[in-house]
Amino acid sequence: MLEFFYDYVWPVLIVLAQSVLLLVILLIAVAYIIYADRKIWAAVQIRRGPNVVGPWGLLQSFADLLKFILKEPVIPAGANKGIFLLAPLVTCVLALAAWAVIPVAEEWVIADINVGILYIFAISSLGVYGIIMAGWASNSKYPFLGGIRASAQLISYEIAMGLAVLPVFLWTNAPGGTGTLSLVDIVNAQQGLWFAIAQPVSFITFLIALFAETNRLPFDMPESETDLVGGYHTEYSSFKFGFFFVGEYANMAVGSAVVAVVFLGGWHPLPFVTWAGLADSWGLAWLATGVPGALIAFATCFAKMVFMLFFFIWVRWTVPRFRYDQVMRIGWRKLLPVAIGNLVVYAIAITVVDYYDLL
Repeated sequence: MLEFFYDYVWPVLIVLAQSVLLLVILLIAVAYIIYADRKIWAAVQIRRGPNVVGPWGLLQSFADLLKFILKEPVIPAGANKGIFLLAPLVTCVLALAAWAVIPVAEEWVIADINVGILYIFAISSLGVYGIIMAGWASNSKYPFLGGIRASAQLISYEIAMGLAVLPVFLWTNAPGGTGTLSLVDIVNAQQGLWFAIAQPVSFITFLIALFAETNRLPFDMPESETDLVGGYHTEYSSFKFGFFFVGEYANMAVGSAVVAVVFLGGWHPLPFVTWAGLADSWGLAWLATGVPGALIAFATCFAKMVFMLFFFIWVRWTVPRFRYDQVMRIGWRKLLPVAIGNLVVYAIAITVVDYYDLL
């Protein structure tokens, strides 16, 4: 009986505890990402932003959450009630589920699966179904148009995003590489050189596609307030709108984490530098091992995520929104050819390097 408990029940309990802890941390982090978004927005417009609820306005997001919970839920008379209520839940849950495979330190990950990056792509592709469901179930023209735009935008940029990371896979799976798609191994493959430096075109292509995938300005076509009022969530209010809100910012946090892990070296401090090497050179080898080493690695990865989140927010409030035809043109006529050309160039380069044993 004890053997069964330790072999089967105990690992499940550990994963559940890790998942609950991660969920709590993520929800608190999302609250402060929203706060940071509003403060940076205010700074761009030379005003104060939230500064009343709590010291420096730090509790404003929690006051907004309370407002969402207490407001009366309204469902349009012509809406499909079941799908209308399910849509925001799908968007929020899928955005949070992607964090299961994202490592913030070498052994700090819930599931270090061999196809971690493919799992994230699958989850991100499914996330658009929540938007499409909301647009259709609302039985209103503006949400419906927002849902159609979301599906078209996903198709347009998902291909370029996938092609942008293929050179990374080729690099890590070349002879002498790790031969895996695990995000932990992809980070460790950048110990000598970040992929953002080794593959700048892949990095820029992925970053542009990521803005489109997360529906952030200048690619927020599904909710474009100027012509669709609020797009797919026009008919939503109270806690249902709150789920969409959390889902959007959770997606942005996932995107920032993926960029930090896949292109910015994860927990490695700088190109050609490791924390272990720095600690040895300073005579502080104990800092690179055990709990101190894990905390330093986490802080490094977290700092890169915060930088990417700031970049997301800064772009939102400084770059004007594209027209819908411009979004489609950028995706199909500019980004996709660049991603294909970049993949061909790196495939040839890696083959030549391997054939002549240049490294």
